[in-house]
Amino acid sequence: MRNYKSHVLLLLALVFFAGCKEDEITPEEPVSPNASVNGWIYDEMKDWYLWTDQLAAKTGTDNALSPDEYFESLLYQPGETDRFSWIQESAEELTASLQGKNTALGIRTSPFYTDNTQTNIAFTVSYVLTGSPADRAGIKRGDFITKVGGNAITLDNYRTALTPENLTLTMGDYVNGNIVANSTILNVTKEEVQTNPIQHYSIITEGSKKIGYLVYTQYLSQYDDEMRKVFGEFKAAGVTELVLDLRFNGGGYISSATTLSSLIGRGVSSSKVCYRDEWNANITKQYSAASFTKYFQNEPNSIGASLSRVFVLTSGSTASASELTMNNLLPYMEVIQIGGNTYGKNVGSITIADDQKRWNWGMQPIVLKTVNANGTSDYGTKDGFKPQVEVSDNRLPFKQFGDKSETLLASAIAYINGGSTLATSANLRIKPSEMVSPRSFADNPRQDRYEMYAEPLPR
Repeated sequence: MRNYKSHVLLLLALVFFAGCKEDEITPEEPVSPNASVNGWIYDEMKDWYLWTDQLAAKTGTDNALSPDEYFESLLYQPGETDRFSWIQESAEELTASLQGKNTALGIRTSPFYTDNTQTNIAFTVSYVLTGSPADRAGIKRGDFITKVGGNAITLDNYRTALTPENLTLTMGDYVNGNIVANSTILNVTKEEVQTNPIQHYSIITEGSKKIGYLVYTQYLSQYDDEMRKVFGEFKAAGVTELVLDLRFNGGGYISSATTLSSLIGRGVSSSKVCYRDEWNANITKQYSAASFTKYFQNEPNSIGASLSRVFVLTSGSTASASELTMNNLLPYMEVIQIGGNTYGKNVGSITIADDQKRWNWGMQPIVLKTVNANGTSDYGTKDGFKPQVEVSDNRLPFKQFGDKSETLLASAIAYINGGSTLATSANLRIKPSEMVSPRSFADNPRQDRYEMYAEPLPR
């Protein structure tokens, strides 16, 4: 259709100029060097963008903008309705990051004030990726970083302090409610790290109860079989309660959310609806309604038959495919959320790159919204899913994953043992080390994109 239109326009132009006298020709407007790539961006967004009906006419857009600025200019109510679409100059880097490959130190940190004055900040290590530079340097969950490059960490620099490639880290201790520097100084260089999202799993025995505990940090399809093996161990051990720790999981591939949901859901099978996609009118009219209905998978290692409920540990960093998993399960079992409000993202994206290799740009626009088997999707606001049991993850020092006294896990175990009467965040907070931000941060900012990556529709 686009080729046909271009031929018509060319024909009209030839007829026009053939009928003009030489002295009637006026100088042409200079063509923006970004016109071609911006035209490609607009055409792809017009086809795929969830809010395509809100796009301005192509002639009303500013082709003189740089491609990233042009892309941003097309977004519908950016920061409010569309909080998630983005573009990168390198489609290859975009694809690699979606597969869990990032140049990084390999840690996730939570910032805390070091004392009552609330002047300086220390990073508390939330987790360390296995095999990463940080892991090889001996850094572990619960450690403190008090200085970077010999400089104090403050409100002015804490968001960017860990961005350099080469880092000198001064470590610290927790002493009488304060975080103080110690004599340990580590020199660490970032490198490409492949995330293994299965950060930790264990089987916890509480009296006659067997509790499966899984810390899962990103939905990566290449680790689905490893996740199946974990649930195989849970099943063999006779697990009857499950604690799914998604507090650091910002999302990932929808297919992996389907796999995890199928390993947990009670009474689910390939005949039961897992979720449905809602695309824009351009896409919807090209496919049958069945194309947008997704079913659970038959998973031999599913423990759903032994579960009546699932406990999900959450925070403001719990987003997208993590929230999708929770929403998928709600029609089939009780989902008990412990921790903080989730991020609030019920929409998904696809990766768009130029198949003719004319430009290196890669886009990740929002293209769909998901609803569960009941047709509900009530978490797509900045409030996200609100926990039934609100607990702040700011008890210092952080305990290791699987430790029964670790703040959020302890709350889940208390619920399992005695019902819903639990300590609140006010009881758990240890002053004066107040948390600076309600969520933790990856040392590579690209890991903080909250995403559901959709599979391409069949052609």
